[in-house]
Amino acid sequence: MKKILKAVFVIIGTVIGAGFASGQEIYIFFYQYGVNGILGIIISSLLLGFVIYKVLYICKQKEVTNYKSFLKGFINKEKQLEIFNTVMNIFILITFYIMIAGFGAYFEQQFKIHSLIGSIILAFICYFVFLKDVSGLIKVSQYVVPVLIGSLFIIGISVIDSENILEISHYVSENKNWNWILDSILYGSYNTILLIPVLITLKNLVSNKKERGIISILTVILVMVLSFIVFFMLTKIDVDITNLEMPAVYVASKISPGFKYIYGFIILSSILTTGISLGTSLLENISHSKKKHKQCAIFICISAVLVSKVGFSNLVNLLYPIFGYIGLIQIIKISFQKNRL
Repeated sequence: MKKILKAVFVIIGTVIGAGFASGQEIYIFFYQYGVNGILGIIISSLLLGFVIYKVLYICKQKEVTNYKSFLKGFINKEKQLEIFNTVMNIFILITFYIMIAGFGAYFEQQFKIHSLIGSIILAFICYFVFLKDVSGLIKVSQYVVPVLIGSLFIIGISVIDSENILEISHYVSENKNWNWILDSILYGSYNTILLIPVLITLKNLVSNKKERGIISILTVILVMVLSFIVFFMLTKIDVDITNLEMPAVYVASKISPGFKYIYGFIILSSILTTGISLGTSLLENISHSKKKHKQCAIFICISAVLVSKVGFSNLVNLLYPIFGYIGLIQIIKISFQKNRL
């Protein structure tokens, strides 16, 4: 059970990043659709659970060693394999950049400290964890993520009341189209881009079908509940939500100074765990020696600080939906993988 929990904590730490904890992802993909957004959370969580189970199964059956070898299962041509692998590595790198930008955005919004300072701090922390390879990722996740989940539950219990749930009709969106279904699928598929390389690094923690099932189910439940917490937190916002870089932080700050600091921990730790997960999985895929590993770690950390100047919310709004469409390709391929094993 200990191995299972380690795997679940790493997965949750990857999914709950800056975009999730800040409220930006939940707003963009779910909250703007009102009640339908709640159904969207359920759909995306189940999709995520399916992909987790399927990827762990493929890794076990085909003895996958890295992301490139995973792709060989459904891409036969070497040139296409190299192109797709390169594109996915770029997407993972860009999302790592978003985590660095999010760390800086929090410092600027809450403490009026220039965002570049926060970005530099996280880049330094990530670099030193990267030097420990996968063991560093697992160690950070097993200590930080349980506290992160517990803190988010505390905030949720304090913020969400019966009025939020019983008067759900208040959150019905004026948007009557079916875009909410597409966005819920895109959100789930977007997360698979980040999650699959991380799942490959966890293959040694999973031994059999039962463990794969438990990991998938626990992850679905936790992602669903935590998403609901952030969703209902956004109902407390009394200003134009589009003007907030981190709407969930705004809600926590309005309740009490104590909650402001608790949610500050949630934001910073979620960004930290996701950033480390992404960076570790990327380095596992592109570096094949200790020397190259260190060189690549230096490059992605320095470049992340430079790119963070673009702005956190701008990166989330522009890139996450694009990632979702790319992730759909992987999900379709993975769904039919069983016949080829």
